[in-house]
Amino acid sequence: MSLKAGIVGLPNVGKSTLFNAITKKNILAANYPFATIEPNVGMVTVPDERLTYLENMYLPKSTVPTTFEFTDIAGLVSGASKGEGLGNKFLSHIRETDAIVEVVRCFDDENITHVEGKTNPVRDIEIINVELILADLEIIENRLGKILKKAETTKDKDAVLEVNALTKAKTNLEQNIPLRRVEWNEEELLVMKPFNFITLKPLIYAANVSEEDIVIGDNNYTKEVKDYASKENSGVIVMCAKMESELSELSDDDKKVFLSELGISNSGLDKLIFATYNLLGLKTFFTSGQDECRAWTFKDGMNAKACAGIIHSDIERGFIKAEVTSFEDLKEYGSELKVKEAGKLRLEGKDYLMQDGDIVYFRFNV
Repeated sequence: MSLKAGIVGLPNVGKSTLFNAITKKNILAANYPFATIEPNVGMVTVPDERLTYLENMYLPKSTVPTTFEFTDIAGLVSGASKGEGLGNKFLSHIRETDAIVEVVRCFDDENITHVEGKTNPVRDIEIINVELILADLEIIENRLGKILKKAETTKDKDAVLEVNALTKAKTNLEQNIPLRRVEWNEEELLVMKPFNFITLKPLIYAANVSEEDIVIGDNNYTKEVKDYASKENSGVIVMCAKMESELSELSDDDKKVFLSELGISNSGLDKLIFATYNLLGLKTFFTSGQDECRAWTFKDGMNAKACAGIIHSDIERGFIKAEVTSFEDLKEYGSELKVKEAGKLRLEGKDYLMQDGDIVYFRFNV
């Protein structure tokens, strides 16, 4: 299941530095706008101690973690929806993502130019949000111009439904309300899906602070971001992109020691990955054995047969049963045999709703 998040923000807020940390790639991170000309794409592994536990238990030939794709999109500026800066090109890249990580500058540094003159995180957020709203409005207005007459003259049910949904979206956007904050029914969401509206995508703010502030905690800027985000039910992760970039160069053991000395339990990057994963309602199931231990991503609410299809379409097509053990039961009893003896191994049918941490063996016949 390929899922991706787009990293957006004004120029020089730390997006590319954060992306360097995420992918451990040394892309251009220069102190001037539009240093990122093409969207940089990188895969990250989702940290999961459960997979490490399974690896130590089975000693497999290979271990495959679940992954997540991040796209670093060039800095947006005021007027991007009208083509200012490199706007329209990069707005199209955002449409291709499943979620948005909006990096907000929450530090002062006279050596790093701020495109708007000085640090003001709420102003920066609103500049980005207005541009995204305007971009969605343009698509809606163009589409309504084409379909409104058809709906009025033919009374075609699908056309009327589309006009009503788009009109509702237009009304909210004109009041500066992102579409993700509007209540929609299933029919409306289905109608709007092909348009890939940016403001309908789930969003999380990454408040980028200095190395000093990450140890101290919230500063006045991050408090402003959290207050703003709470009003729209969005999450906030406070992190230092510069420190995360430096941490990415360390071994896992050295990283743990470094964080421990600072009194930090998890890196900001790990928190961001977990938060983005959860933002999309993603869960993890496992397959395990001596050949391979592997983590698989699925969306909350998927049944066993659909999850079988994530592995291979033939397994979904020939699905018979799913042998399911919860990770917690395997950890408690210590082996597959003891789990089975305790009556904790379950046979589930195609409609079983998969749970986070399920360890599964699919029975199938094609």
